[in-house]
Amino acid sequence: MEAHEHHDPGYDDWFDEPEPPTETQGAANRAVYEDVEEVWVLPEEDDEGSGGHREIHIAGRSLTVTQVAIIALSILAIFFAILAAVGVFNGAKTAAPPTVTPPVKHVTVTETTPANTNPKAQAPTQALAPGATGAQVKTLQQALIALGYDPGTPDGDYGPSTTAAVKQFQTAKGLQPDGTVGPQTLAALQSSLSG
Repeated sequence: MEAHEHHDPGYDDWFDEPEPPTETQGAANRAVYEDVEEVWVLPEEDDEGSGGHREIHIAGRSLTVTQVAIIALSILAIFFAILAAVGVFNGAKTAAPPTVTPPVKHVTVTETTPANTNPKAQAPTQALAPGATGAQVKTLQQALIALGYDPGTPDGDYGPSTTAAVKQFQTAKGLQPDGTVGPQTLAALQSSLSG
């Protein structure tokens, strides 16, 4: 064994073997060394096979208890390494499946002629223009409401709301949207209310 160059009083290596006594050291020091030597030597095993040197036969091989313990610890270490690689020890919960957003339906809105919801409504019997008043204007307003257009309150006054509703009706029917109820608009009103 090599002599240690560290003679520092704080130096301590538990596993260093004591240096053998030199010729110049006295008998007392040799006795201490011999006592220390006995501490480092493992006792010999008796013939009965007790102790840590007992042999175990596995798969046709003779192994000591120490070798079996080392193999068992190696297997456990590999087992725990596999579990760690799989993520058993990370403590995270399993990931939730990704949320699936349903496809968006695109709806195309086209302007159509509203259905006749009031079969009792009738079309006016004469041509009408903005600024007119009376029972025929009120009949026009009720007909427009029945067809789904908003002329405002049916009050018998052919004002801006009634004019706007007439223009919407004319546009839906493919007529010139002038806001005046002439012969073509009257015919379209009668046809829409009867159908």
